[in-house]
Amino acid sequence: MKSQRGITITSLIVYIIGMIIIVGIMSVITTNFYKNVNKMSSEINPSTEFTKFNSYFSAEINKYDIRVLECKESSYQNYIVFDNGVQYTFVPDNKAIYQNKVKVCRDVEECIFSTAIENGSNVVKVKLKIGDKVYNNSYTLK
Repeated sequence: MKSQRGITITSLIVYIIGMIIIVGIMSVITTNFYKNVNKMSSEINPSTEFTKFNSYFSAEINKYDIRVLECKESSYQNYIVFDNGVQYTFVPDNKAIYQNKVKVCRDVEECIFSTAIENGSNVVKVKLKIGDKVYNNSYTLK
């Protein structure tokens, strides 16, 4: 009698078909995963962008004895400069707000910095439009 230990053509074909099915399923899952990751990274949540800007700007405003050196609005950029050398700049072409040279907030449609004196305190007012939401905040300097 002969020993039947080898792989037959039929079992080899079944193994190859099984591997093709597994590779196909894995490629479909991987493709869908990367599509969703790219879609999520391209969508902007206005609240998240405002929160990022607000955390950086509030940290700057809350420093003791900080003063505004310059606050300007022009057609190609709006900016505010503090006496510690930190500058926040809105560049309409990029739709972004930068802290010095670091991008803090993106997809900003409009940003207006202004200063005023209210109740004997210096106040910095910021109007942001991100997407379809408008945020108006006032920050009091310490």
